[in-house]
Amino acid sequence: MDNGGDIFHRWGSCTNLCALTQLSYQNPYANLQPTIVIKPTRQTSGIKVALAVVAVLIALALGLLVLLVIGVETGPGPFLLGLITATIPVPIYLMLVLWIDRYESEPLWMLATAFLWGALVTPFFAFLLNTTLGVIASLMTNDEKTGEMFATVFAAPIVEETGKAIILIIFIIWCRDEFDGVIDGIVYASLAGLGFAMTENVLYYGKAAMEGGAMLRVTVILRGAMAPFSHPLFTSLTGIGLGLARQTRNIAAKIFLPILGLFLAITMHFIWNGSAAFGGGVAFLLTYVIVMVPAFGIMIIIIILALRREGQVVRDFLLHDLERGMFTREEYDQLGTVRGRMGSSFNAFSRGGVRNWRNRMRLNQLASELAFHRSRVSRGLHSSKQDVHELENAYLQTLQALLQETRAVGARR
Repeated sequence: MDNGGDIFHRWGSCTNLCALTQLSYQNPYANLQPTIVIKPTRQTSGIKVALAVVAVLIALALGLLVLLVIGVETGPGPFLLGLITATIPVPIYLMLVLWIDRYESEPLWMLATAFLWGALVTPFFAFLLNTTLGVIASLMTNDEKTGEMFATVFAAPIVEETGKAIILIIFIIWCRDEFDGVIDGIVYASLAGLGFAMTENVLYYGKAAMEGGAMLRVTVILRGAMAPFSHPLFTSLTGIGLGLARQTRNIAAKIFLPILGLFLAITMHFIWNGSAAFGGGVAFLLTYVIVMVPAFGIMIIIIILALRREGQVVRDFLLHDLERGMFTREEYDQLGTVRGRMGSSFNAFSRGGVRNWRNRMRLNQLASELAFHRSRVSRGLHSSKQDVHELENAYLQTLQALLQETRAVGARR
């Protein structure tokens, strides 16, 4: 983990509206048919709901066990103080991460799953495995400090980054159409990292509170202000690897890029932990300035470039809709840039209130989903279970209805 030590030594089916609404890209504008909504059978739906409930209960049980261990170690008072201090800034961090996903927002249930996986599931197994490996190292070297150092510097980066990566791998295998590229990988990875960091901070802040208010303030500054995105940064490297793999049909690249991303995440995590463990405060600050700050800057650049790519996908695959008159030039230009989307949403709110703003946001979302769907179809990366004619027809019908409604509101102003 970070700062010189690790402690852990839309709800429902993946077939959401993005998977319910599309037309073959080779023949994109056939006569529209009535929207066909593909629904799971009651039996299938019941099984999925049951499995989801079981998964949630297991995750909650694992998370409560971790919090119980922390509470025993710190005591009830420091534990509560640490819990409050660790959770207060989380909504702000979450909003910053979610803001990145400007073109095609991911399903709420997947976003929540990534965060809860990082906050509840990964900490349990990290605590279990890191502690076990630390004990083994202590027994082999007959030195307890060596065991703690091994668990913190060597075991923790491998165990924790692998644990957080598992949920990303699950998403890209079973929910492929909700994992389109680098931005999606960064968002899912960052949420898993934020969840893990929140649970970890409960222990660090709780231990600091046991030593007094001054130590708690220093710890909050180090972990909450200077390096709140260390875990999201590490895991985002895995997310980038998976995102790049999702964008290619090359089998070798699909295998190599995620492995490379995970290796870089583990390496960054190792450098971060090792700097404080081996070099103390000076090495930690040097690593922060020389490694972490530039790495964060590079991540910002990657996000900007990935957003530009997504904007280009939207513009390319909605161009024919502009040419056939479905979109006006202004609407098309707004859909193809982050600034244009933000401006259109603001104008929709100022002209028609919350309802019109929500319609505009939904229009932006569906237009992006349509564009990304066409992109997947053109590259042969769409799900074989989808009927692309029926799905795109439904997209187009819904978009036309939203366009009529938003234009009507604008005409009244």
